[in-house]
Amino acid sequence: MAAERLFITPAAMSQQIRILEDKLDVKLFERNHRQVSLTEAGRQLLPYVQTSFNAIQDGLNQLGQDPDPSKLAISTLPSFAQQWLVPRLGKFSKVAPDLSILTMPLDGLVDFRSEPIDLCIRFGLGNYQGLHSELLLRDRLYPVCHPLYLESHPIETLSDVAKYDLIEDARPDMNWHYWLELAGVSSSRVKPSLSYSGVHLVLEGALAVQGVALVRHSVAAKYIKQGLLVQLGDVEVESAFHYFLCAPEPYYKRDKVQRFVKWIKDEAEQFLEDHPMPEGNRLVYSEIKPTTSSC
Repeated sequence: MAAERLFITPAAMSQQIRILEDKLDVKLFERNHRQVSLTEAGRQLLPYVQTSFNAIQDGLNQLGQDPDPSKLAISTLPSFAQQWLVPRLGKFSKVAPDLSILTMPLDGLVDFRSEPIDLCIRFGLGNYQGLHSELLLRDRLYPVCHPLYLESHPIETLSDVAKYDLIEDARPDMNWHYWLELAGVSSSRVKPSLSYSGVHLVLEGALAVQGVALVRHSVAAKYIKQGLLVQLGDVEVESAFHYFLCAPEPYYKRDKVQRFVKWIKDEAEQFLEDHPMPEGNRLVYSEIKPTTSSC
C-alpha cells in the first residue's frame, strides 16, 4: 500500500526503509510473513513524522495548489447526496464535461490534510474550525405522512398529529416535542413511536406508511410534489441548522471549485423558487441555540 502511494516498487520501498534504519542505527519495523509492523522505536517516532507531513500539507494547502484539476471530489451527508445532490449532478456534468466528479457520502467532517477532498457540504452552523464556510441552503421543518396513512388516520389539525404514530430523526433539532411547542400545540403526552438516525430513514418510514414524520423541506419537497407524501398543517419551523459549503479558504481559488460553487448556489436558489412555502402557511423561527453542528 505504501509503495503504491509513493509510486515505487515494494522492493524499492524496503530498500529505503533499510537505508533509514542504518542511518538512524535503530530498527523501526518488524518484518514478519506478509506483514510489517512498527517496533517500539517506530511507534515513538510516528507522531513526529505525522506532524511533519501535516505541516507540509498545510503549507501546500495555503498555496491553493490543485493536485488533480480534472477531478472534483465532494463530501456530503448521505441524505443530502441521495435526495438532493445526486439527482441534479447530471446537469453539472453537462456544463463541466471536462471534470470527473466523485461524490463521497460521509456523516462526519473530513480531514482535508489527509483526504483528497475539494469541498464539503455539511448541515450545521457553518463554524467549522480552520475552514471557510459559505451558506448554501436554509431549511425548515414540518410534518408529513403517506396519503394512505391519512386515509385511515383523520388529521384535521396539528393537535390531531400528536395522537398518532410519530416518526422522528435522532438529530439535535428534529425533536417532535420542541416542534409542536413552537407550533402552539401541547406536547406533554407526545411519545414518538419510531426514531431513526438520518432523515433519509425517516422519509423511508413515512413512505412505508409507518406514521407521521418530522422532515426537512430540502429532502421532502420532491415527494410532496410527486404526491407520495402529504404535508400536514400550515406551520413550518425554521431549522436550527442549515447547509454550508466548507473547505480550506485557498481551495476556493481552484477553478473547478469556483465553477461548482456557482452552479450549486444557482441550483439551491432554483430549488427554493420551485418549492416555496405554501400560501397561507406561517414560518416559526427556531429558538434553539445549538453549540455543535449536526452532520
